[in-house]
Amino acid sequence: MNQPHTKAIDVVYVDESDLPVYCPGPNSPLWSMHPRVYIEIETSKKAQCPYCGAQYQLRHTPATDTDSEADHNISAP
Repeated sequence: MNQPHTKAIDVVYVDESDLPVYCPGPNSPLWSMHPRVYIEIETSKKAQCPYCGAQYQLRHTPATDTDSEADHNISAP
């Protein structure tokens, strides 16, 4: 029987420090190379490469205590 080729695609999790994200990544094997394309991941927090279908997702980084204090600190007039 002819069955369609299916391949399980893992999600590549990236941190904000990894931005900008591009595919193929620096550790990709030579056989998987295609033209480099930058992946827009900042707005939707996940995206897919139009060439190979690799899925990228921005890893959630919890705010530090100083960040959360600064966000909620409201000074009264």
